[in-house]
Amino acid sequence: MAKITAAQVNELRQKTGAGMMDCKNALVEAGGDFDKAIDVLRKKGQKIAEKRADRDSSEGAVIAKVNDAANRGVIISLNCETDFVSKNDSFVALAHEFAAIALDTDSLDAFLASDFGGITVQEKLTEQTGVIGEKIEIGGFKTLEAPFVGSYIHGNKIGALVGLTASGDTAAEVAKSVSMQVASMGATTLSYKDFDADFVASETAARIAVIEKDNIELGRLGKPQKNVPSYISRAQLTDAVLAEAEEAIKAELKGEGKPEQIWDKIVPGKLERFVADNTTLDQEQCLLDQNFIMDEKQSVAQYVASKGDFSVASFERVSLV
Repeated sequence: MAKITAAQVNELRQKTGAGMMDCKNALVEAGGDFDKAIDVLRKKGQKIAEKRADRDSSEGAVIAKVNDAANRGVIISLNCETDFVSKNDSFVALAHEFAAIALDTDSLDAFLASDFGGITVQEKLTEQTGVIGEKIEIGGFKTLEAPFVGSYIHGNKIGALVGLTASGDTAAEVAKSVSMQVASMGATTLSYKDFDADFVASETAARIAVIEKDNIELGRLGKPQKNVPSYISRAQLTDAVLAEAEEAIKAELKGEGKPEQIWDKIVPGKLERFVADNTTLDQEQCLLDQNFIMDEKQSVAQYVASKGDFSVASFERVSLV
């Protein structure tokens, strides 16, 4: 039997991240051959990966990276099974190493086939499954290219990238602020202009039905009922709809006995309220149409426009929560 030294065990630990006894046993099984010992550990990882393939890997670390030219970014999530593993420093460090490699790839398949110290990323994932004893996999992979790209990570659980149409003195500030908006508010599209008309129509009917059902119960309990909107998106608020709403507001003011000479001071605010009440879908899903989290008196689009001669071109988001 080959004599296994502490130096050999330590070297294998440094190479693979496996525990001391696992490394010693692998070296013993391999007769002291370093490369064969690594193969032993990988085969162990494959067996564990097969056994844990059906496990839920909803914990992990989300990492975003942007290249030095600030025109390309990537977000990945390295997923595991438990919160305990996700907070381990070596696990997070591994996620950062993976993200650095992912930054130079265009697809998940290309990333998984990329080199990681002489093996592929996929093989490293399998190896680490054996080392950690949990299912380890890439759960999210998003890339983005634009004239200027910024990023934001919230607690290693949510990551966002934002691409701007141009760079400039304030581009880094804007890209980070809007990335925070994406991470916090979870937009799914850039603008209400991207919505399909059939989607808006079906979503409107569904939301109205939910509110009307809630109002039946509220009425039974003698509680104030919710407002039933006629619309849910700016896409539905045509010039004719807004003109009709303005006339209804004026009629209401007249009925209340408000002097006509002060209507101009009242109507804009009420019309703004009408738009807010009838664009709930936009507030939930459309990045540029959401209220800006750092100043809710303006929309994200208004904030960006106030900061420079650029606009938001695209965004990506990866989340574990």
